[in-house]
Amino acid sequence: MKFKGIGLFALGTLFGFEGIRFLSSKDAKKAYTRCTAGVLRAKNSVVTQVTTLQENCEDIYEEAKAINEEKARKDRETEITDDEPEDIQHN
Repeated sequence: MKFKGIGLFALGTLFGFEGIRFLSSKDAKKAYTRCTAGVLRAKNSVVTQVTTLQENCEDIYEEAKAINEEKARKDRETEITDDEPEDIQHN
């Protein structure tokens, strides 16, 4: 029973060292590099899409403000016309 525990520990240590060696190998480095490159491409794509969305939102906001300003101007003109005496309105 005691040897089983020692054997498992030794086996785990061996796999640990081999794992470290594999993770620091040239092939692993190539894989890390390719994964990192893919993540950077995805990041650039997301940033581009977010920038486009922000620009569109700014355009929509400005157009909505212009519509509301025009409506407010027309409402003020209507109020001014409604406030004039009737004899002036018919002339």
